[in-house]
Amino acid sequence: ILVPTALLISAFAPKLIVPLLMIGGLFLCFEGFEKVFHKWLHSAEDAAHTEAVHAAAKDAAVDLVALERTRIKGAIRTDFILSAEIVVIALGTMATAPIAQQIGALSVIGIGITVLVYGLVAGIVKLDDLGLRLIAAGGAGRALGNGILRAAPWLMKALSVGGTAAMFLVGGTILAHGVPPVEHGIASVAEATGALGGLLTLLLEGGFGMVAGGLAVAVLTLGKRLKPKRG
Repeated sequence: ILVPTALLISAFAPKLIVPLLMIGGLFLCFEGFEKVFHKWLHSAEDAAHTEAVHAAAKDAAVDLVALERTRIKGAIRTDFILSAEIVVIALGTMATAPIAQQIGALSVIGIGITVLVYGLVAGIVKLDDLGLRLIAAGGAGRALGNGILRAAPWLMKALSVGGTAAMFLVGGTILAHGVPPVEHGIASVAEATGALGGLLTLLLEGGFGMVAGGLAVAVLTLGKRLKPKRG
């Protein structure tokens, strides 16, 4: 879906590339801030959800996929936007290249995302299954299986924190480059710091992403509260 769409945009509406990048960057910042915001203000709801999942896991009659459907949809949506951002960024770097080169490059990127990124994600999600199989097999693999089961929750938490930070960094970088005054301001500050300029640029762009995400969450939350209730 993404690669053909990107090629059509490049051919017939190249001016849409930058606005699409900005929208995607803002969405990533919104998702990142909403994740942090939700954790702090809705911890009781998260605890109740976790308890419900644990109870459902013990009941064979409960469909866990249906129970987690909302979160699954949210994860798919975020991954789709991230993939779209990668494709559009690649397209933006070769907007003036011949169409054959664009098709080849975007096809390689699309296959790479599918095989490497989502293949890796699938492997991480199945770590607990691997651990259980090793334990069931017995022998020397039993200790390894137990180690995998103990490490998997910590790995998931680390990926969650890292993924949230990446949303701010990627989204903030895209937004900062799309707003010239912000881009020039960050560049000026980075140049004045010398050797640490690269790290400072990354931190400032991430901070800009957090501010943008916070504003997006605030606007959406205010809009929901002001929206008249039906009935």
